[in-house]
Amino acid sequence: MTGAIRRTFRRNFAGNLFSGSLRPLPGFARGALVGTVLALGGSAAPGLAHDMNAMNMGAMKMAAPAPAPGTDPAALAAERPFLDGNDAAMSTMMAGMAVAPTGDVDKDFVDMMVPHHQGAIDMAKLELRYGTNQKLKYLAQEIIVTQQQEIAAMRLAVGEKLPPSTPSPTGTAD
Repeated sequence: MTGAIRRTFRRNFAGNLFSGSLRPLPGFARGALVGTVLALGGSAAPGLAHDMNAMNMGAMKMAAPAPAPGTDPAALAAERPFLDGNDAAMSTMMAGMAVAPTGDVDKDFVDMMVPHHQGAIDMAKLELRYGTNQKLKYLAQEIIVTQQQEIAAMRLAVGEKLPPSTPSPTGTAD
């Protein structure tokens, strides 16, 4: 499986990677690409990790995609608070994940993963606030609880103190 992923990666992204810059890729694609490279141990693209560390990840602003064809303008306007909240959550998450390496892999891992998990929590809270599908709202509550537990476990694993507990959201307005 890993070999197939590497071949697909090289076939689809080699032009951007080996031309010396990832900047032609949109932010979300650049993030997915970096995640793939890191999951593969970085062997698909030597020097990529250095290039990514050199970029200011916090300054990346993802462009909102165009509405799907046939989208009702009134429905899109009603969805705007959710979309704006999601954009804010994603921007905060991406900025938080851009940590300076400390030489301690475990600490750096936790420092990057905590904002990632917090981003999932923030997006799940938006589903609770604006979503209408009860199954997704239950799933969003589960995401909040499990991501909070994982954040706590990671912090404890590297000897950090935990912040005070807060109740899980119920889906009511803040």
